[in-house]
Amino acid sequence: MALSVRDVDRFEALRPRLEAIGYRLLGSASEAEDAVQETFLRWQAADTGRIEVPEAWLTKVLTNLCLNQLTSARARRETYVGEWLPEPLLAGDRMLGPADTAEQRESVSYAVLTLLERLTPNERAVYVLREAFDYPHREIAAILDLTEAASQQIFHRAKKHVTEGKARTEIDGAAARRVVDEFLAAATSGRTEPLVRLLTQDAVAVGDGGGKVPARAKAFEGALAVATFMRGLFKPGKAKRAIVGGSPGIHATTANGDPALVAVLDGRVVGIMCFAVTAEGITAIRNQVNPDKLERATRLWASADHGDPLLIAF
Repeated sequence: MALSVRDVDRFEALRPRLEAIGYRLLGSASEAEDAVQETFLRWQAADTGRIEVPEAWLTKVLTNLCLNQLTSARARRETYVGEWLPEPLLAGDRMLGPADTAEQRESVSYAVLTLLERLTPNERAVYVLREAFDYPHREIAAILDLTEAASQQIFHRAKKHVTEGKARTEIDGAAARRVVDEFLAAATSGRTEPLVRLLTQDAVAVGDGGGKVPARAKAFEGALAVATFMRGLFKPGKAKRAIVGGSPGIHATTANGDPALVAVLDGRVVGIMCFAVTAEGITAIRNQVNPDKLERATRLWASADHGDPLLIAF
């Protein structure tokens, strides 16, 4: 069925919101885009004249597509090479979605996206729709074919699981920049002690190479272990240059609202290091180097001038 110009416009007006929902549900920008495109095909095939509230109809279709995707993704991630981390989104990416409240900003933080992997698909859907998009439980129940009471129970259970994880402290842009500047200075000092002072005692560091770029299969745990690893990571070496294909420039930015370092080589983003920060220090460092999860970041990075890098690595 051919859509009218009005129906296409209605969908396109909602596309950014649908993409933001899909990304939070799946932790993958590319998979979210695919799910939104499939939603468009369902919209194209529907009798749109009988759909009273397009946003509700489209959200229901998208959410259920994502639930199916999450079920199959769990099986795929069991065979994933090394640690699986979400696809990071750089500042300015529209897929980050609404950021008006602390809850909305936290819901897309890299730390929370990682914690959402512990939830069941239904728990994740209820949590995202309620916490990030402020859907009332009545509408969530209709989207997921639940009772309103069940939606409320699932949300409380999901929120408990997320809040039991390591929460971040919201910091402004200037504070985020200080975090990465201090970290970079410590990491390139050649000494472990300055790094240990920036980390909490239970800090962790993990990388995702997807089997395409070398990354440790198990997380480093504890301030000393993380500091030792980071000192070695930033130490110049021919082997590192060979793996990356040269000497990338390191820039300070934010990803998913968190302080981050971006490694860029010949205009291509080759790594994004995200920091989870509390008042006590850096609690987690998550490094995304899987090239499949950096394609969107590369496109966004190329759309603006970011100035000179803070340093040339390796």
